[in-house]
Amino acid sequence: MTPNLPKTTGRRRTTRVLAASLALSATTFGVAGCDSAAAGTLEGSRLELPVAGGTAVVDTASLAVSAHTDDGQQLVLSAAADGGLGAPGPVTRTADGARWSYPAKGLKVTASSEHGRLRIKMRADRDGAVNWPVTGTDRAASAVQLPRGEGLDIPVRDGFWNRSAEKGGLAGGTVDVGSELALPLWGYSMGRAGVSYLTPTDTGTSLRFASTEGRLRATAAHAFDAGEDTRDYDVSFSLTDGNPVAPAADYRSYLSQHGQLGSLRKKIRKNPANAKLLGAFHAYVWGDARTASGVEKLKQLGVDRMWLGYDSGPGPMNAQAVRAAKKAGYLVGPYDTFANGQDPKSADSPTSVWPGRVYPDFCVRKADGTPETGFGNRGCYLSSRAFEKAEPTKHYLADRTRTMVANGADSYFLDVDATGELFRDHGKGHQMTKAGDRAMRLARMQRLSKNLVLGSEAAQAWANKAVAYNHGSGTPVADGLWKLERDKKTWGGYMPEKAPGAFFKPVKLSAELATAMYDPKYRVPLYETALHSSLVNAERWELSYEKLPAQKTTRALLAMLYNTPLNYVLDGPTIAKNGPELAALQKYFSPLHRAAGTEKMTSFRWLTGDRTVQRTVFGNGKLTVTANFGSKPQAGLPGGCVDAKLSGDKQPRRLCPAQLSG
Repeated sequence: MTPNLPKTTGRRRTTRVLAASLALSATTFGVAGCDSAAAGTLEGSRLELPVAGGTAVVDTASLAVSAHTDDGQQLVLSAAADGGLGAPGPVTRTADGARWSYPAKGLKVTASSEHGRLRIKMRADRDGAVNWPVTGTDRAASAVQLPRGEGLDIPVRDGFWNRSAEKGGLAGGTVDVGSELALPLWGYSMGRAGVSYLTPTDTGTSLRFASTEGRLRATAAHAFDAGEDTRDYDVSFSLTDGNPVAPAADYRSYLSQHGQLGSLRKKIRKNPANAKLLGAFHAYVWGDARTASGVEKLKQLGVDRMWLGYDSGPGPMNAQAVRAAKKAGYLVGPYDTFANGQDPKSADSPTSVWPGRVYPDFCVRKADGTPETGFGNRGCYLSSRAFEKAEPTKHYLADRTRTMVANGADSYFLDVDATGELFRDHGKGHQMTKAGDRAMRLARMQRLSKNLVLGSEAAQAWANKAVAYNHGSGTPVADGLWKLERDKKTWGGYMPEKAPGAFFKPVKLSAELATAMYDPKYRVPLYETALHSSLVNAERWELSYEKLPAQKTTRALLAMLYNTPLNYVLDGPTIAKNGPELAALQKYFSPLHRAAGTEKMTSFRWLTGDRTVQRTVFGNGKLTVTANFGSKPQAGLPGGCVDAKLSGDKQPRRLCPAQLSG
């Protein structure tokens, strides 16, 4: 397993329960059928359109967007487009809104009311760019929501995040929506209300942050590029109740309305082995842990569910070990990747070796004809289109998979396929856009998922129907992590073979990284709000539970609060040393996840002004979890502890993770 490192890469009031945000399907979207009222009104350049919770106002001269809510608030949803658009053409009314153009930019624009949202679509007739929407300019804006990994809610005046991107903050930094965010959205809270911005045309879209008078603003930019097939730009605005996870609740409803929301229950019906994900922790196993006796030791500790993965190097799990794992009720599967190719004579991983001339003929080619350098600066990235064209006759992928699961494995981890790192390929005979790359990766993942419990790395929302589990989207990765991982002296390398330091060596994060990634006052479950019940989400596989000792309690509380599994690496000695602690944590988690893993997250809120006590609810009250990240007791819950209550419980179940260590 070689890490796929990117080449570049105030106190607020306690928010109410998600009464409005997560009831969107029942309330917000009733607006869609507003017959003639849906067309709104047009006076000069002022276009008013009805949206759930109020009225949106679009200035057709500048694309400034405002709203007045049903309870009387006036909100700025976007300032005028940055850099201007030129004089607009005439505005024409449509059945659900209006259309007009900006001739100087070659843009045709439509605005409409759709499912209670304001939807603005642009179509360009030439290459170019637009900087819009310009968000966070309303003086009432108090916090910005960003789906970096699981999700962040950042007070706009927060000193840490107003620092420059080079110093760990956001100011001056740019985030690629299509490749660096787990969900194609962001949002702002504004007093009693808020706004969600959804950008389904995420390829070619970025989000630039600026600190203006000590306040964070975010401006989206979209590149119109015919070669990249990004001449369309689509943004939907929704009014919310201001809850920090409301943008993700809005997106979940959007996915459902467009037939793009997966269901773990359906995945289980199609392949019953998927049910073994419920209640399971995840672990990559090494050395003696990938033997039948290693599996038996976990079982003897009382671990009733696990997902066990192994790399493709020397000594993968053999058929005997796989049988033992399946007998124990565990899932077991190999790490693989279809994205990397190397010269077979010098390849550093079996997964990079392909038959015939797959390497170099299938290499993704840049515009100048040179190959796109692959993992760890070795070999090249392989074209998903080249594979798809060859598959009907050559069966490269089917043959690879068949070989990898010949030991009886019932799961599969396919690295990078579901991530946002997509490629435009100029290679002769297999040219493709990033959108084409995404579509072909999705097609092959859907084939794999028919017979295997499929997972991938940092799975983005577009892959949620194909994969059943996801390693990576639980981690809000800050750029400094990649620099740390490249420091092999500190982080650890790939030796010894049976327990590589990169996975097993404990590391202390800098204060900056610890804040950016794991300070609970900034963490919010955006990904779980959108996709819990569709797939099982965990942290990155190189960030095992034992890798970051200082963050163990926080990470355990987050996992229980979000109803997501912990991720481990295990060998013989670590099973002996840490196995009892793992077993105690898994014993607590298992019944909670079995009950609620297929339920949606229906509420998230802070119970204290300092955000240290947080509560989630899953399903119709099926599971309620309260975590105290602070050091002082709150309402009888000690600091560093979590209470979970299933609907049939008379008393909550308590876990204090620090009490389990050593």
